[in-house]
Amino acid sequence: MLAGAIVLGLVAGLAAGGSIWRLASVRIAYVWMIFGALVMRAIVEFGVGAGWPVPEPARTALLTVAYGFLVVGLAANRRYPGFLLALVGVLSNGIVILWNAGRMPVWEPSLLAAGFTVGDVSPALHVLLPGTLDTSFLLHLGPLSDVIPIPLPVVRNVASIGDVFIAAGLGTFLFAAVVGHPAWLDEAPTPAAPPAAAGGRATLRLGAVAAGIAEMSEAAALPRARLLGGLGGGPSVSAERAAPSIGRRVLRHPYVRLALNGDFSALWVGQLVSFFGDRVNQIAIVFLVLGLTGSPIAVSAVFVAAFLPSLLLGPVAGAFVDRWDHREVMVVSDLLRAAAVLLVPAAATVNVLLVYPLVFLVTSITIFFRPARTAVIPRIVGDDELVTANSATWIGETLADVVGYPIAGLFVAFLGSALALAFWLDALTFVASAILIATMAIPPVVRAAGRASVGVRGVIEDLREGWRFLRSESVLLANTLQGAIAQVSVGTTIALTPVYAAQVLELGQLDASTTYALLETAVGVGNLVGGFLVGLVGMRFARGRMVILGFVLYGACTAALGLTGNVPIAIGLMAGCGVANMVYVIPSQTLFQERTPQELMGRVVSFRFALVTASMSAAMAVAGLLAAGIGISTVLAISGLVTLSTGLAGLLTRSVRAA
Repeated sequence: MLAGAIVLGLVAGLAAGGSIWRLASVRIAYVWMIFGALVMRAIVEFGVGAGWPVPEPARTALLTVAYGFLVVGLAANRRYPGFLLALVGVLSNGIVILWNAGRMPVWEPSLLAAGFTVGDVSPALHVLLPGTLDTSFLLHLGPLSDVIPIPLPVVRNVASIGDVFIAAGLGTFLFAAVVGHPAWLDEAPTPAAPPAAAGGRATLRLGAVAAGIAEMSEAAALPRARLLGGLGGGPSVSAERAAPSIGRRVLRHPYVRLALNGDFSALWVGQLVSFFGDRVNQIAIVFLVLGLTGSPIAVSAVFVAAFLPSLLLGPVAGAFVDRWDHREVMVVSDLLRAAAVLLVPAAATVNVLLVYPLVFLVTSITIFFRPARTAVIPRIVGDDELVTANSATWIGETLADVVGYPIAGLFVAFLGSALALAFWLDALTFVASAILIATMAIPPVVRAAGRASVGVRGVIEDLREGWRFLRSESVLLANTLQGAIAQVSVGTTIALTPVYAAQVLELGQLDASTTYALLETAVGVGNLVGGFLVGLVGMRFARGRMVILGFVLYGACTAALGLTGNVPIAIGLMAGCGVANMVYVIPSQTLFQERTPQELMGRVVSFRFALVTASMSAAMAVAGLLAAGIGISTVLAISGLVTLSTGLAGLLTRSVRAA
């Protein structure tokens, strides 16, 4: 895996117009410490494998020193893209190896799935974990061990979560170093601004672990480079002329600029990892509940439990998020979600009904995380990168849908009766996200003094303040009302697509479930394409006109779905819905980030989300009732026309048209 990451990073960098000689100009702090740690670890493992008489205490002590040096060296260089990912991986592997007295545990089912036998495992270097998930598995930190089978002939292996992070970090660093100009790498970092918020509002302190992570990060945080160490500007004119033209174009590409922004890439990678874990969790919990109850109603109740917090707690969560430090909100949210997810399999064995409050709890915590993330993005990217940053965020979530669901399905099927491992894996992704976010250097929000009331009356006043701002901001209010009406077709398609696939489309050789999967995949592909395109060209167009275009396109595609029974045409129309979704979602989010004061961001965004979600929920409920009376195709056509008309009506409203 590491060799593949090295090759991929170098090849991608060279293909982008980079030069291998730029690696020689990279100045890495404490390189002797990193190199010495790697040599020490290699000597210890070689000696133990060769049968050298190394006492157990000495072996553990040497490995502890080696991993300690690695952690310090990587942390000192975390301003370089990729080093932070590698740091998370080294911490993960180091903890599990030292916990197991210098040996990496290997899960037997993964070993066999990769094409190895039990005899291939060296007891001097590894601990073999049986297929059963019992107390022994947890005591050996099994979820952090080698549990990912790689059955490919050339790179056959069994990897750990830490290996994945190390490989991703190494590949990212090599790509950035090969592409980036040496002058950027030579810049010394400057101290970060103190992150404490001005004014007297209370900050979030929910546990010593989260506070410790955040405070350690405050003490050591460096403002990571926008472009590999450059805190602004770019290369000199002479350096730019010397670089290959393709290299200059690559470095100016909006997505490359974001990838080389250490703070944004830490947030994006942490979210991507968490999104993949969520997909594994979702499929696992569905099969867990279905296996225990055999009831489709019990399964649907899981989604209801996950949906309710958005309606009940959204604006209130926004009010608290605006009071607290946004980075701490995200770190604590990730740690709390990790703890809640860990409890799911244990709760299910006691009583399946206990699963539902845990699902409700995880979603409720997520409601605090999302507005904090939305508020942070404008503070870590440039104004001219905001649309692309929002696009990249949505692309990450959509990528988890398109790629994550199939992988999650295979993984859950592979686990079989060991389904609890899926929830432990999801918990680990939350912890990894928390570590990445904790090291971000985020400029503080300057809040008005004298607003430190934390009682119920203070929260109510905060809610009123957020609503007053939204009501008085004509552009954002118009966007919210337009979205609440126009997105009824989104709720309609979500509710009716499974039945549409089974009862309306002419399936031919396909069955209804396969057709439904193809339709949903088409939406995901459309989201990817739309998100990528908006990220590339979105800054060139007015936000309001893009929102209008997105609603018109979504409405037209939805109405057309009601007029066809042809499967390929329906798949194409669903892909069009996916593209349209990104065309109106990304500019809408950008409008709120651009026009809302930072101290009000959580409340205002949460109000909009609650109103639009309520509209979509009502549409889901009404769509089923109407479909039973007037037919699925008619309901789809009507809802599509409503969305199309609402989009066109934006042309008649100046606050929408000129936004």
